[in-house]
Amino acid sequence: MYELKVITRFAAAHQLKMVSRKCENLHGHNWKIEVCVGGETLNPAGVLLDFGEIKAHLARIIADLDHKHLNELDFFGNQAPSSENIARFIAQRLQAAIAADAVKVTRVTAWESEDACATYLVPIQK
Repeated sequence: MYELKVITRFAAAHQLKMVSRKCENLHGHNWKIEVCVGGETLNPAGVLLDFGEIKAHLARIIADLDHKHLNELDFFGNQAPSSENIARFIAQRLQAAIAADAVKVTRVTAWESEDACATYLVPIQK
């Protein structure tokens, strides 16, 4: 099994209800996003997937989040735009964008500060 990791960043604001009083206020983060994709087979060029392809897909996804008030975005619906849900959202969107059937998003980590993050581990499809 091979795993590739790409890191990107974005800035955005959000409000979280029923977490702590401080987080219920509108506030922002400079998120660091780590995306991992995995697979068992390398392509004829000897790579799992070109890093440039992952970065291009990720850039389009991040553009929808960057410098936004996340609570106002339709794709979160009634769910809180928490780090957990941001990681899941990115994982699902990235998987939908990857054309290679043998390459799967394995996990996405959303760091909201230097010392706090949430990781979404993508369930293995059988």
